[in-house]
Amino acid sequence: MFNMMIQVPQLPGFKDSVHDAQTTFRSLLEALANPGRQCQITSLFKAPVGLNPACAAACLTLLDLETQIWLQPTLGEDVKNWLLFHTGCRLTDKPQAADFAIINHCQSMPSLSAFKQGTDEEPEASTTLLVQVENFESGHSVTLTGPGIKEMRSLTVKGLSSIFWEDLTKNVRNYPLGIDIFLFTTNTVVGLPRTTKLLN
Repeated sequence: MFNMMIQVPQLPGFKDSVHDAQTTFRSLLEALANPGRQCQITSLFKAPVGLNPACAAACLTLLDLETQIWLQPTLGEDVKNWLLFHTGCRLTDKPQAADFAIINHCQSMPSLSAFKQGTDEEPEASTTLLVQVENFESGHSVTLTGPGIKEMRSLTVKGLSSIFWEDLTKNVRNYPLGIDIFLFTTNTVVGLPRTTKLLN
């Protein structure tokens, strides 16, 4: 207990937990409803090393006592302690058991097929990925289509491997099963729901 009390001042979170969670949730919904569009997250704070502020805000909004989380092994103890303190979430070392997975090193992330895909009875019971990328200004460019996109939308992302995009193509083929994905930079989120298709 004494050690936990020492750590608390080093573990900041939302300044206004209700308001900030609500505004962040609206940004996340907007991102999923408009795949490939950059949406701003405004309720930011100093996050633990390994999480950028936008991803950290999403964690405080989405995770709770009922959720199982898989952390990429490149994330350290500071992130684990911060999540446990603020959300009470449960950690798992099995990607296929996770409700959410947090990625900070895209080049070494598991295949999308390694995560929980949902079932015919509960397609929504799949893993949602929170993936941190470098930026949306440079890097690999793709063209997206699908629900929420009028004809097509271009997206440029730095940090994701070619394997990720190949997996995304396979992911949409499994619909209604499959993985929903959020991509985060410092203050921005892009949604890639399981219905999003690559045109190139």
